[in-house]
Amino acid sequence: MAIVVFAALAAAAPAKPAVLADPAKVCDSCAEWNAEREPFRVFGNTYYVGVAGLSSVLITSKDGHVLIDGALPQSAPLIDAHIRALGFRTEDVKLILNSHAHFDHAGGIRALQRASGATVAASARGAEALERGRPVPDDPQAGLGAVMAFPPVKGVSVVKDGQTLRVGPLAVTAHLTPGHTPGSTTWTWRSCEGDRCLDVVYADSITPASAPGFRYTGDASHPSIVESFRRSIAVIAGLPCDVLLSTHAGFVGIEEKVARRQKGDEDAFVDANACRAYAEGGVKALDGRVAAETK
Repeated sequence: MAIVVFAALAAAAPAKPAVLADPAKVCDSCAEWNAEREPFRVFGNTYYVGVAGLSSVLITSKDGHVLIDGALPQSAPLIDAHIRALGFRTEDVKLILNSHAHFDHAGGIRALQRASGATVAASARGAEALERGRPVPDDPQAGLGAVMAFPPVKGVSVVKDGQTLRVGPLAVTAHLTPGHTPGSTTWTWRSCEGDRCLDVVYADSITPASAPGFRYTGDASHPSIVESFRRSIAVIAGLPCDVLLSTHAGFVGIEEKVARRQKGDEDAFVDANACRAYAEGGVKALDGRVAAETK
């Protein structure tokens, strides 16, 4: 089953005004995360339009575009400006996808949806959190309280594991990878440059981050989620994966890869082992967390 989102682009239509952001989020890392970074083509029709620390990815076609993640509420105008700087229009974004519903990846979605009129889609638990404007109660970070709140998004379409969503010729597939949050989702698609087509993965976070007192190994309030988290990490490790992107730019070494490309390495973002290496890091982090909880 596929959700199909299609609309012909009105190339001659006047550009809309810049995105009106929701109130800025204040956090210890927000200013650093939201620092400006120039947008760029990753490969083919896949572009990085996020900010310095938080990813947002644009996948383009003549029939409309797909945007993944909205970073912070105050990131929305920057994402809009980046899309336009690349020669595209935010109002031509027809589908907005979310990796997981925390304020640093979902915060800008409401403003970007308002500006574009796009359909927003997420996993069932992700959609629940997006519409609440805060993590679901069993999210490991829910116990952090009001700091985790973000502008709620209404009318979110729910996607199932393995479901493909389409905008014109674009086809993006959802892979449910719960662990970092109950609704975590990894997205995959193909991008081409001429006759060369590569598998691109936007892997959700697999870090075992939580509010104080939360136990991945379970307690009286909830069962262990360790094994389901391990399965999610294994899913990412097993995906066809030529180009890896993720929620935080630093997770996949965005700046290092940009620097390598600027020095002439045209394949700086291409690494068939990237998903496996990313997964290995996740396993190590989860093993460390389990060991700490079971001392």
